[in-house]
Amino acid sequence: MTDAKPDLETQPDNALNTASEGTRQSSVSRGRMTLLFTVMLVTAAGNTAMQSVMPSIGTALEVNDVWISLAYSWSALLWVVCAPIWARRSDKRGRKSMMALGLTGFVVSMVLCGAALWAGLAGFMTAFWTLIAFAAARSLFGGFGSAAPPAVQAYVASRTPRAERTNALSLIASSFGLGTVIGPVLAPLMVVTFLGIGLVGPFLGFALLGLAALVLLRLYLPNDVPQFAARGQAASYSGGSEGLELDPDDEETDGQPSAPDRLKWLDTRVRPWVLAGLIGGHAQAMIMGITGFLVLDRLNLRADPEQGATYVSLVLAFGAVATLLAQWGLIPRFKMGPRIATLSGVIVAAFGTAILGATNELFGLSLGYAIASLGFGLFRPGTTAGTSLAVTRAEQGQASGIVASVAGASFICAPALGVWLYGINDWLGFGLVIVLCLIVAILGWRGLQADAQLTGKEA
Repeated sequence: MTDAKPDLETQPDNALNTASEGTRQSSVSRGRMTLLFTVMLVTAAGNTAMQSVMPSIGTALEVNDVWISLAYSWSALLWVVCAPIWARRSDKRGRKSMMALGLTGFVVSMVLCGAALWAGLAGFMTAFWTLIAFAAARSLFGGFGSAAPPAVQAYVASRTPRAERTNALSLIASSFGLGTVIGPVLAPLMVVTFLGIGLVGPFLGFALLGLAALVLLRLYLPNDVPQFAARGQAASYSGGSEGLELDPDDEETDGQPSAPDRLKWLDTRVRPWVLAGLIGGHAQAMIMGITGFLVLDRLNLRADPEQGATYVSLVLAFGAVATLLAQWGLIPRFKMGPRIATLSGVIVAAFGTAILGATNELFGLSLGYAIASLGFGLFRPGTTAGTSLAVTRAEQGQASGIVASVAGASFICAPALGVWLYGINDWLGFGLVIVLCLIVAILGWRGLQADAQLTGKEA
């Protein structure tokens, strides 16, 4: 049976389209790309809104900054472990089902995180047990929310020709950038006095937006057929009748797509990109962890948590706009490949970090964070696209799992380490971020594959 749900596309998603001499052309329609973009955007906006209010919540609970950062660590560890598992499962169960699982994990996690923090701020729990409950609720996002990003990336990567894949994945990555604009902008508006919700308002507000995105996903994205779930027989899911995509680079058995071997982090094809993503990701995570506390300290707002949340949101919004400039403007305008985007990104990020560490004014903080975000806005799509292009189309699900896992690994210790070093001396944290960026630049210059080699292969 074919899926009777409404479609956002006028042509079959998995159809095998042929041009002259049998070259396959495939892409994701604008309607479906918008829906996938929305799934990622809501998650990113919710997480950034949370980051913008957590320093103020920590101040209100009278706990050390490091403990606020550590509250994310267990969730990040679960993300590292679970993301590749969900990515492989998406090869068998379909990308849509994993996106739905991820959104469900996000919604439930946000509701429970908000409830735990509300109980703590209202005095029903001590600060210690509030953070324990918050970390436990946040773990649902690490365990189940990690299913969505690799599924979205694999969905797009497996349907996009190599020459267009950097731009396509950059567009998906920019959903995080737009989310980080929307999150800080909406967060202060959701800090309401109704029922004493206060600073936990953004948690409940974005849970509702996540629920709306889940409904849209269920209604408008057709069930997809796993492309490489089995060897020697055509895989099928939910009774779909769509055809299988073939890639000239993929092995075949008896005319059917072959199941790829397990893709590992140390695979020689992806190892340079994984290393760059891991080191640079730690630098990015440290900056994100430090900035909220930096704004409170440099602007002397520790005594006014709600006003502090507003200024933190403002600085984060400037960074988010810069990220969008990188991903919507610079990458497509200059047709940047993975290597040039990665290398130029970390250099720019190091420069922005130096400005951020040297200023005490709102303008300087916003400018420094914006420049650093511009750099990381180039770096992240670069390593993502590089990992995708380094492997075959059959391995896109596993590659997306590795990318998501690497991103999660960056947030296990780096935010807390950055805040701890910042607490000792400002420049210990900022100096380490700059050093990590320069290490990526040096190793990347020597080890990352040239853009022409990556994008010049047949789609």
